Amino acid sequence: MARDARLIRVAIVDDHPVFRDGTAAILAREPDIDVVGVGGSLDEAAAILSANEPPDVLILDVRLGDDSGLRLFPSAGERTAVVLFSAFDYPQYQQVAMRLGAAGFVAKSIETEELIRSVRMAAAGKLVFDRRHHVAVSELTKRELDVARLVADGLTNDEIGSALQVSAKAIEAHLGRIFSKTGVQSRTELATRAIREGWLDVPPG
Repeated sequence: MARDARLIRVAIVDDHPVFRDGTAAILAREPDIDVVGVGGSLDEAAAILSANEPPDVLILDVRLGDDSGLRLFPSAGERTAVVLFSAFDYPQYQQVAMRLGAAGFVAKSIETEELIRSVRMAAAGKLVFDRRHHVAVSELTKRELDVARLVADGLTNDEIGSALQVSAKAIEAHLGRIFSKTGVQSRTELATRAIREGWLDVPPG
């Protein structure tokens, strides 16, 4: 999004001050990058995006305390390339970032030079996604995510059916499709992966 010879305007929103300030310091050393804002909450991220002159690139943490940076979408990214950051390099986060229209997703373990390159790519209108995760877990539908959430909460098929106002047999069918899409073999594995890999953090399709 950088135009002509002007600097790439970058903001960082992360609820961990050390990581946020360290990232800002790293980027500020680059001659073509201007760090124009930092924040630590969803409200601060929204304020940065709604400014009269928003940044070209926003580096946004997926988790902001008890909140989620994903809630900024779909309004995020209209004038700013949003690159999602997370300490957890989960394929599901890659998927949802692409689905929501983010400019990219990178893990916090990324090397410094790769981070800088990612910012420049996003500013130039390019997508920044780890090629290792292009083939990821198949996306789950809204109802399948609802079922996965309730399985993770420990509910039985009858209880899930009651909560979703469908039959237990319908829940069995949903579970069969979830197992097929994700490769899980049991309800226990489904619950474990749903929690560990962040399935319950992302908005359903």
